[in-house]
Amino acid sequence: MALNLKTFGIRTLSAIVFVVVLLGSVILNYYSFSIFFMLIALIGLKEFYALSEKMEALPFKNFGYLLGIATYLSFVNRVYLFSGVSSYSELSLGLLISIPFIILSFAVFAKQPNPIRNAVFTMAGIFYAVLPMSMLHKLVFMNGTDSTNSVYYPNILLGVIFLIWSNDTFAYLGGSFFGKNKMIERISPGKTWEGTIFGILISFGISFLIQAFVDDVSGINWPLLGIAVPILATLGDLIESMLKRQAQVKDSGNVMPGHGGVLDRFDSMILVSPIITAYLMILKLN
Repeated sequence: MALNLKTFGIRTLSAIVFVVVLLGSVILNYYSFSIFFMLIALIGLKEFYALSEKMEALPFKNFGYLLGIATYLSFVNRVYLFSGVSSYSELSLGLLISIPFIILSFAVFAKQPNPIRNAVFTMAGIFYAVLPMSMLHKLVFMNGTDSTNSVYYPNILLGVIFLIWSNDTFAYLGGSFFGKNKMIERISPGKTWEGTIFGILISFGISFLIQAFVDDVSGINWPLLGIAVPILATLGDLIESMLKRQAQVKDSGNVMPGHGGVLDRFDSMILVSPIITAYLMILKLN
């Protein structure tokens, strides 16, 4: 696959704007972080429902948006926002368990054809587009100094983001320069084994640099993340490519020139966010 300089230039310029907004929102404070990722979650949910409609489903969109907002807000750390208020952890778990039953109950009264299919796509959008962004709220409070975890600390999230970006960038460059063997051509024709392996290796190397600056994740865990994050990010990208193939579209949206929609840009977070957050939470408990 030859390197397309024009495409690479558009992607680079668009990525610069994206990087400034994302990093600015994360670094500034918890309020900007919360607002930014809530917008990402809701735009992603909108794109998912648009893909669903192209796959001949009719998700309960308005109801899905309400549940999506409720899901996201349930993960917001209100201990940080309001002193003396209990954590939302139990509310988050209770809501996630209840979502399938709430949507299925709603489907009973829906006057659309195939209500079960529509209900499945409605709840899938919440778990696919909203939950990964919601769980980032757990990641930015990993170094809490007491039981309430009320210290906003985005460094671990920033380290994970840099691993994702390094994998995306070097997998693209590696595939462009010396990619020959297609990975899963029926899903993602441009992805090669050479590019994928190159991205993982570079991310693994960068994880040692991150470890030098972000020492809250101790021992060999950053190098482990240097391998796990790019693998999970690649799988997330393949899942989104599969969805677009099913919907017969090139991009999930047109928010970012050269990158498509929000789901195109944040597909790596689909698996990275919940799995890495769960892993780090288990480490913190041990």
